[in-house]
Amino acid sequence: MQVNQIRNKFIDFFRSKGHEAVKSSSLIPHDDPTLLFTNAGMNQFKDTFLGLEKRDYTRAVTAQKCVRAGGKHNDLENVGYTARHHTFFEMLGNFSFGDYFKTDAIKYAWEFLTSPEWLNLPKDKLYVTVYHTDDEAFAIWNKEIGIDAKRIIRICDKPGGGSDNFWQMGETGPCGPCTEIFYDHGEGIWGGLPGTPEEDGDRYIEIWNNVFMQFNRDEQGNLHPLPKPSVDTGMGIERISAVLQHVHSNYEIDLFVNLINSASAITNCTDKNNASLKVLADHIRSVSFLIADGALPSNDGRGYVLRRIIRRAIRHGYKLGRREPFFYKLVATLVTEMGDAYPELILNQELIEKTIQQEEERFFQTIEHGMTLLHEQLQSNIKQLSGEIAFKLYDTYGFPLDLTQDVCREHEITVDIEGFEKHMAHQREMAKAAGKFKMSDALEYSGCETIFAGYAATSCEAKVTALYYDGLAVNELVAGQDGIIVLDNTVFYAESGGQVGDSGTIAINGGASCLFEVSDTQKIRAAVHGHSGKLSIGSVKVGDKVVATIDLHKRMATARNHSVTHLLHKALHEVVGAHATQKGSLVNSDYTRFDFANDKGLSQEQVEEIERIVNHVIMQNYQVQVAEMSYDDAIKNGAMALFGEKYGDKVRVVKMGDFSTELCGGTHISQTGDIGFFTITSEGGVANGVRRIEAITGEAALKRMQANMAILDKARDQLKAQSNDIVNNKIESLIADNKTLAKEIAELKAKLASSQADKLLDQATAIANNAKLLVLRMDNTESKTIVELIDKFKDKLGSGVVVIGAVNGERVNLAVGVTKDLTNQYKAGEIVGKLATIVGGKGGGRPDLAQAGGTDITKIDQVLAEAKAIVK
Repeated sequence: MQVNQIRNKFIDFFRSKGHEAVKSSSLIPHDDPTLLFTNAGMNQFKDTFLGLEKRDYTRAVTAQKCVRAGGKHNDLENVGYTARHHTFFEMLGNFSFGDYFKTDAIKYAWEFLTSPEWLNLPKDKLYVTVYHTDDEAFAIWNKEIGIDAKRIIRICDKPGGGSDNFWQMGETGPCGPCTEIFYDHGEGIWGGLPGTPEEDGDRYIEIWNNVFMQFNRDEQGNLHPLPKPSVDTGMGIERISAVLQHVHSNYEIDLFVNLINSASAITNCTDKNNASLKVLADHIRSVSFLIADGALPSNDGRGYVLRRIIRRAIRHGYKLGRREPFFYKLVATLVTEMGDAYPELILNQELIEKTIQQEEERFFQTIEHGMTLLHEQLQSNIKQLSGEIAFKLYDTYGFPLDLTQDVCREHEITVDIEGFEKHMAHQREMAKAAGKFKMSDALEYSGCETIFAGYAATSCEAKVTALYYDGLAVNELVAGQDGIIVLDNTVFYAESGGQVGDSGTIAINGGASCLFEVSDTQKIRAAVHGHSGKLSIGSVKVGDKVVATIDLHKRMATARNHSVTHLLHKALHEVVGAHATQKGSLVNSDYTRFDFANDKGLSQEQVEEIERIVNHVIMQNYQVQVAEMSYDDAIKNGAMALFGEKYGDKVRVVKMGDFSTELCGGTHISQTGDIGFFTITSEGGVANGVRRIEAITGEAALKRMQANMAILDKARDQLKAQSNDIVNNKIESLIADNKTLAKEIAELKAKLASSQADKLLDQATAIANNAKLLVLRMDNTESKTIVELIDKFKDKLGSGVVVIGAVNGERVNLAVGVTKDLTNQYKAGEIVGKLATIVGGKGGGRPDLAQAGGTDITKIDQVLAEAKAIVK
């Protein structure tokens, strides 16, 4: 039975048991800052289990895509070397939200696994574990299912706390015992039953986990029965596929066999058991799904983890002899294998391929030098790689630390982590930015939900249900304190969907007894708004009656910018194409920022056409219609849903004439004419395959137009020209004249420097054998001229290093040249890179010629003095 068949059978089985089939949520958890990536099937139901969110169904079934490659759950280093570790995997799960409990959950699992109609696994191959005190689960397995008590294993707590058979969401909160089902791969494979010293072997493999959430653990560690016990189950599709296809390793199932075959063909590696092929087959899944869900390579957060995975794949391709981009070619095979189940792969295939290819091109530019340096160290009989070399690999060649560790591990060599961290300084903070996702602990709140009345009202009466000061719940805030106020109802919009939270005031007696100035509004739970700010007058206590009032001017400006974002999105589709889908947005009272998929910048004509379309729709003064309906009805009516966003069963549809219809929970104007005027202020790239537009509306757009007109009027007066002649005649003529003069000056400087070359060579000093070092300062000399001079000086030196620094206006230009005979000993790129940091810049280049720039012109003499020390 193939992977796609197993997935479909699982969903069909639980649909037959009254479960709602729910789509996999995005790998990017938009509403949970505590998670780096979606790593379990229950993630999208977290608020439902907590009782903070209600759904139209009490039973659900999903095939959830998951990634474990960063933060607490990180399997990256084991991938390719074990039978079952993956960065990406699919979790099949069935869930009960206060509906059925242990008996039905166990019966469903057993029926699906063993019934001839479904998976038809041999019962004598299955073993069961239960939590050691869970007599109820033991009795169900033994008495109702009929499993021999000898095949039911009670699992106790581990020394120091915790158990494989007791699950908890955190230190406090919902928790409960688990019962797991294990499959016996047979006597030919080493390993023992759960609970034995040999349990880490591969003979007995867990294939199903039933979690019974029946308790709530308080801060003292006491367990209290939940009013509505729930079920959260999971079965890894890769593991069960291995069982059904009668193979031992996940990498032998049909999905991976096809990916490995493709990787083998692309890399010309005929050994199908090569660990590097397994790495490529695994990593193409996590990389492709992450990009499809909106992640892009970067130097922090999720983007940094994505970049690490791509570079690890490239390194394994390098081991197989690849010296040019290859990894992106695996995307097509993945789309064939998984595109039917996950159409986002098909929709984003071109973006995925281009993003990976561009990352490969960049990394291949540096990987060879880095690998050469690393292998030189590994072949020198060392037991530990120094922190300095590890840092150099990171800083100069872009090797993440774990990639260096990965290579060293293969040679049984450790890395001096402490030394590496000493060299990292601020770069290390950037590399560890992903850690912020696991540091956010939500405020403790157990009160009622916040009723949001801000779509229709700007002020409302409310009761204070909770107060926080310095992250802790308090009963009172007094003047001068910063804090957070939670109300039973509010008109303040909490940041969501790219729109910032409202600001305003919360007051008693018109502000005489209490005036709390709200600077921001955020969700501290689903449907619970936290109003952050400072109490400037009086005091406020839990239970007080207050009046909440938003800053209407900022709200209206934000609403204009949010509504125009919808029009911009649709206009992009018309001008650029349907692939220009939203990849991120920020809407506030000052401007709208919109990120969209496109692999090249917009032309001036395209920008103007987008502005024309949007302003035309604004002038039509369409009524902005808002309606609530089911998600399926909204899609049938043509609403645009943003892929990766989390939508409930009921959605809010915002429609502007016949032009734009989107799912959106934000605040909007009443008619498109209220937007006033729209203009794009900038367009540029922010990541591979992603562009960014910033735009303004209303008063801000008017002020910008007036300021531009004032500049135009001043230019017209100074150039003594008519408006239509300024660019075509006057400015173009001045630019042409300036270029001619600049070229003449550069040529004269070059001739002057060449004529003085012999005299300047007298400043050269010996560095090794017959080699010499020449360090010169040549201010107001263009980079092109400096490079030409370096070539001439290298010819005259015969053997040596030339360093030239120049102050040109507010910038420092640096260049380093090394004669061919010395490039093995002296690397121009390394030298100029170290010099650039002194003047606050960066740069690089070939071993024989490299350039850099900087902004600290006061350090020019220091950098030239350092050049002599660095080279020598």
